[in-house]
Amino acid sequence: MSGPARAPELGPVIGANSLSGPLDLRLALGALGGWVASLWALTTSAVVVAVVSVVSLIAGLVALVVGRQSRGSHAFAFVACCAALVLAPLAVRLHRAHDGDLARLAAERRQVTAEIVTTGDPRSVAARSTNGVERIAVEARLIAVSVAGRRTVVNGSVLVLGTAGGWRAVAPGQRLRVDARLTPPLPGNLLTATLSAWADPARIGRPPWWQRGAVGVRSGLWRAVAGLPWPVRGLLPGLVDGDTSQLDPILAERFRVAGLTHLVAVSGTNCSIMIAAVAMVMRRMHASPGMIAVLGGAVLLGFVVVARPSPSVLRAAVMAGIVLAALAAGRQRSAMPVLAASVLLLLLWHPSLAADRGFALSVSATAALLLIAPGWAQALRGRGVPGGFAEAVAVAAAAHVITAPIVAGISGRISLVAIPANLLAEPVVAAATVLGVLAAITSPVSLPVARLFAQMAGWPCRWLVWVAEHLGALSGAALPWPSGLSGGLLLAGLTLVILVLARRAAARVLMAMAATVAVLVQIPVRSAVIMWPPPGWLVAACDIGQGDSLALPTGPHAAIIIDAGPDPVAVDGCLHRLGVDVVPLLVLTHDHLDHVGGLAGVLHGRRVERVITSPLLEPAGGWRIVTATLARLGLAPEVMHSGTSLRFGTIQLDVLGPSHTFTGSRSDPNNSSVVLRATVAGRRILLPGDAEVEAQDDLLAAGVDLRADILKVPHHGSAYSDPAFLQAVHPSLALISVGRGNDYGHPSPVLLAELTHLGIPARRTDVDGDITVVEEGGQLVSIVRNTRNGNAMGPPAGTGRRAVAGPSIGSIAGLAPSRSPPGRRDAGRRDAGRRDAGRRDTGRRDTGRRDTVPR
Repeated sequence: MSGPARAPELGPVIGANSLSGPLDLRLALGALGGWVASLWALTTSAVVVAVVSVVSLIAGLVALVVGRQSRGSHAFAFVACCAALVLAPLAVRLHRAHDGDLARLAAERRQVTAEIVTTGDPRSVAARSTNGVERIAVEARLIAVSVAGRRTVVNGSVLVLGTAGGWRAVAPGQRLRVDARLTPPLPGNLLTATLSAWADPARIGRPPWWQRGAVGVRSGLWRAVAGLPWPVRGLLPGLVDGDTSQLDPILAERFRVAGLTHLVAVSGTNCSIMIAAVAMVMRRMHASPGMIAVLGGAVLLGFVVVARPSPSVLRAAVMAGIVLAALAAGRQRSAMPVLAASVLLLLLWHPSLAADRGFALSVSATAALLLIAPGWAQALRGRGVPGGFAEAVAVAAAAHVITAPIVAGISGRISLVAIPANLLAEPVVAAATVLGVLAAITSPVSLPVARLFAQMAGWPCRWLVWVAEHLGALSGAALPWPSGLSGGLLLAGLTLVILVLARRAAARVLMAMAATVAVLVQIPVRSAVIMWPPPGWLVAACDIGQGDSLALPTGPHAAIIIDAGPDPVAVDGCLHRLGVDVVPLLVLTHDHLDHVGGLAGVLHGRRVERVITSPLLEPAGGWRIVTATLARLGLAPEVMHSGTSLRFGTIQLDVLGPSHTFTGSRSDPNNSSVVLRATVAGRRILLPGDAEVEAQDDLLAAGVDLRADILKVPHHGSAYSDPAFLQAVHPSLALISVGRGNDYGHPSPVLLAELTHLGIPARRTDVDGDITVVEEGGQLVSIVRNTRNGNAMGPPAGTGRRAVAGPSIGSIAGLAPSRSPPGRRDAGRRDAGRRDAGRRDTGRRDTGRRDTVPR
């Protein structure tokens, strides 16, 4: 999510005086009116939009004629005319998008052979296919469709969904032929349809020469950064051209928490840095303003082509283009009308930007720099703060304050470290960007020179990584906040009240003291008093969504990890909360994505010494993720066979299965899961992965001793467990690792009923959050930590036991776990499973937060 911007984006282009003078907000009112009108129009029909456009124009003209001497009438007339200006062409585009032949084909969900021209880069989507293959989305313009052998010329914007492979190498402007199914698009945009492709595309010709050049520059930058350390290697292209395809997902999350995501969301700052560098060089050469404007425009155009026209890039490019044109004509412009004109022009050209979050963040941050930052900087200088530092603080604070309601509405949190993080990052951003651009543009000519520039750019990037890792990982660095429109409006209203009160000196002192105390309590004090994990914990089950990830402690800051869950960010968050820095053994029970998709999160910043996997290297997509991710750290997985015993400190691990790889079973990867029995402090813990009925019966037939004190319930509590298996284990406590709101019906009511019948209490990550088990007075005690809202999760009132509190670090879903074949889903799969959640487990509803189980 975009964070605060850092510096005015246009001042360096033509000098400070060119944008000086009193702020002119008249055009800003018109731009705001046009924006609101466009946002409304995207949710309604073309006919209604056309009618409102005509009414707005008439109302504006009437107000202009009737109230000739009234400023209020003039303002209303101008806003109404701006609304009519953007609504009239938008009505035509809505009609073409939603009422044409292509829209009717999409409504019928027809299978077609489509001819398209891509208009953007392919990008990965969060959800992968069930076999672990990466999925791709790319925007395109549809030019023809063939239905039942009949070719029809059409025109419409579509979103193409496919799998990685042939789609990954597609460049913007490429003409393609693809077999796909047409479906209606999501509401709220100008897309006519969605194309779900089931095969790689066939290329028809080549992209335009300028797009081929841009691809060469972007790929050349990747070759230039190949020698940099992994986090830096993924970060530098994001700073230069916005390519975050290889950015470490954990580092990306740190950037989000620290309010630094704008660094890798190419925007006006990048434009201003590049044009300012060109202007500085040209001034040294005594070039005329017109020559500076022409060369600056060429650099701007090239930058937009290479970085791709994202909403923030478009806004900054149009704004910079207007200023450069003014420079070439020898006329000065104030900054606020330039911003407003940019917004209006972009809404005319691309009305769906009105609903784009990045566009809203970019415009609001720039407005904050123009309207608020100068006054705050002057006030700080008046209180003795050095000039440069005062401006840096004012810019970071103003942008953060204005964009915080938007960010909170989107992400459901408020960063408490965004301002200091931006202050620390600011000094090196320009150097990293300029050196990175030099590496990119020299890479097609001389790769050694490009690598030299990349190595130089790597040092400021290392500083940015350090800032993000340390501030973004602080416990309490972000406060949970209600998301959605209501949450954003609530924070906006609260911010407005604070800004009004801050005009009084006494109120400023009180608020500063309150803010200082709040931050001190939220971050260092709260971190110090949180007792997590509890002393003497035996096992931890992480709340990482629909998947598995468990930890067995082997020493201070060290633990054996069983599976990596579906999402790197979620599993890294859990291990960070547990304080795990060293992983002597990582066990990947099988290669379904809900067990290996988060592997990068386990490896992030931790020393992993050994990895073992299932003997069945399927599905292929999951196995590719395992090998590729481990290869970056020079690790290779080992296969462990049943009968093997391992010892790590005081922990004894016995491999109980599989005795062979399964073929022809309901799910071969699940049944081929590595089955472990861990002995920790004299307690037995059975860890069967996703072993289903066939594998469980195989263990029973072999006479394996399955008795355990704690059972990690197989396959997230699915119905595919043998009651005889549960009876043979007969644990004192069951742990169910399962995702909140999953559509598999996990845990199954059948399984919950069987646990109740056997008298086995259960803990569930979807209800309880992170779960740990300790031994107190000869009893097993489960202690949980809520990962959803940071509330204390301790014993019921009146028990006198300590509570366990923690910050909100929720899981981020996205990677699809293994699914049961159609028709073989768990009984009672949807509502029944949820209705029974938390009601059938013995001892759960009444004990609340802590279960005590006799030995």
